[in-house]
Parts: sequence; C-alpha cells; structure tokens
Amino acid sequence: MREKGSHRREDLDAVLGAGFLCHLGVVVDGAPMVVPTVYGVEGDVLYVHGSVASRSLVRAPDGVVCVTVTHVDGLVLARSVFEHGVNYRCAMVYGVPRIVTDPEEKLRGLRALTERSTPGQWEYARRPSRKELAATSLVALDLTEASVKVASGPPDDGDSPDAELGLWAGVLPLVTSFGTPVADPALPVDIRTPAHIADRAGRPLG
Repeated sequence: MREKGSHRREDLDAVLGAGFLCHLGVVVDGAPMVVPTVYGVEGDVLYVHGSVASRSLVRAPDGVVCVTVTHVDGLVLARSVFEHGVNYRCAMVYGVPRIVTDPEEKLRGLRALTERSTPGQWEYARRPSRKELAATSLVALDLTEASVKVASGPPDDGDSPDAELGLWAGVLPLVTSFGTPVADPALPVDIRTPAHIADRAGRPLG
C-alpha cells in the first residue's frame, strides 16, 4: 500500500539501525538467489560479507541486487481472517554493488558489520589477519536507491459489520530480545563476560 511507503533517509536509517540481519537477493546463472547475511552501515554505504567462495557475493557485482531488512513488530488479529495482517518495518536497498578491495575500507566495513551486531566487540576481540581478510568477501552498496514500508496499528475492521460479531481483535506484539550470555565450555572459569556483552542481556534487538 502506497501510504505505508517512504523514501526519507531518516526512515531508512531507523530500519537499518534496528537490526543486523538482511537478505541479499541476486541473480546467479539466470536464477534468483536470496541469501541471509549480516550487514553494517558506514555513511552512505551498506556492507555485506561472506566467504570468497560464496556464489552470491562473487556474482553480486554482475548486476542489480536487492538487500532487504525486515522487522516484525506484531500480528494484527482482526475479527475476520481477511483483515488479518502483520505490523512490520521493512527496508529495500537496490543497486549495482562493488567488491571491496581496498584493505583499509575492508577493515572499516568489517568493523561496521561487527559493531552493528555487538557494539564494543571490534575493540575487544582480535582483528582479522591477512589470511582471514583474503578469505572474506565484502560487498559495498550505496544507499541512494532505497524504499521503506511500515505497517502499524490495530485491525481495520473496528467500524465494519464484523465489529458486531463479539469477537476479540487486536495486536499480538512480537519482541525480540537478547538472552543471558552462554560462555564457551572451553573458556577458563576466571574469564568474565565483558560488560559490552553482559549489558545486552534482556535488551530488545535494536
């Protein structure tokens, strides 16, 4: 529905800023392929990464791709099945991507990926080695062509004849949050969970 759409940059930033998982859609050998992966944003560039052996990333620069980020906020349960729906926020970014080859930009992009999912982890963990960087593909996509759609609110049949049915209607919210960190079994008992990870327990995604 047109009224749910937006091309405002602030709306795009809000959707991208609320998560770290996206789906990359690309045509490989004439057939569509949609791959889930993590993303990061720096300025006007969106980065996605994967193995150098990934067909989707290797072929991505061959044409236009679509990166989609979706957050489900709840189920809209109406009085009739026809009026059921989903409250959601979704961003779609289109464009011809490029493979990042500059070592400094590659590190910046990987930092953006890491910090998008777990702020503070880039400074805490060991940085990628040259061998690891060589085994990693990083794809950059400009945020110049993007659209956002947001659906929110209660069912639409509150003023319809179905309102006389005496049935419950409303929204069943969906909240995604982080749980308590689980330590690697191989971890020595004296190594504590760092604060930037422990503090996320119980907090909602984004």
